[in-house]
Amino acid sequence: MRPAPPVSALTIAGSDSGGGAGIQADLRTFAAHRVHGLSAITALTAQHTRGVTAVHVPPVAFLRAQIDACFDDFRIGAVKLGMLANAGVIHAVADALEAHRPPFLVLDPVMVATSGAKLLEDDALEALRTRLIPRADLLTPNIPEAELLTGERIVDADGAARALERLLAMGCGAVLLKGGHLDEGAQVVDRYRDAAGDAGFVHERLPVEGHGTGCTLASAAAARLCLGMPVAQAAAAAIDYVGLALRQGHRPGRGDVRALDHFGAAPRA
Repeated sequence: MRPAPPVSALTIAGSDSGGGAGIQADLRTFAAHRVHGLSAITALTAQHTRGVTAVHVPPVAFLRAQIDACFDDFRIGAVKLGMLANAGVIHAVADALEAHRPPFLVLDPVMVATSGAKLLEDDALEALRTRLIPRADLLTPNIPEAELLTGERIVDADGAARALERLLAMGCGAVLLKGGHLDEGAQVVDRYRDAAGDAGFVHERLPVEGHGTGCTLASAAAARLCLGMPVAQAAAAAIDYVGLALRQGHRPGRGDVRALDHFGAAPRA
């Protein structure tokens, strides 16, 4: 008998032609964690380090074919969701996840690019709240995304705590609220909550603008889940990975954003 194949991680997200975010960042992250990476592309973006110039969303039937092909042949330990573009894409992904039921789901609710370009249509918010958030084992919004999901402004630590509570009440297993957009002085505070309690991760605010940090964090958490790490520990390890990759990053284009050094930050164990 052939031995069981190793566990793979599947990213269902958009493609970044500039190589710093999206599918490209996800696959680099999986590889850095020595996890085989699979991909189902939800959208094609024309972008570089200075912005997004065009977005094309393939037919949802083709997206479903990509997802089904991955589950048909690979042992998938975790799925990471990124850019989903519109309600039709969200419903197609939700239907596929209900059919295949992966062990873990990490949801990065991508809505706005670093450049400010809008990546999620208005009609998709409710579909995201009702079809995908309740299925997620880990939800990883930044502050603007959490504001859109909850409908409330977040301007301080108390607001962040309320957002965590509201997001967890939507049915996900855990929330990691990324704090980079919240002004807390020289520090950045990422806040985690699940049914067992809260945790805070405090780190230095780096004087750089990163590209693909949210994609990378969610993918690193998914990779760690594939390797058997509990959700809370996977979230903490993903934060450390992104911090190191950002410190060691570089500027590959003419824009100011820094691409992450995925392999320089790779776990050594």
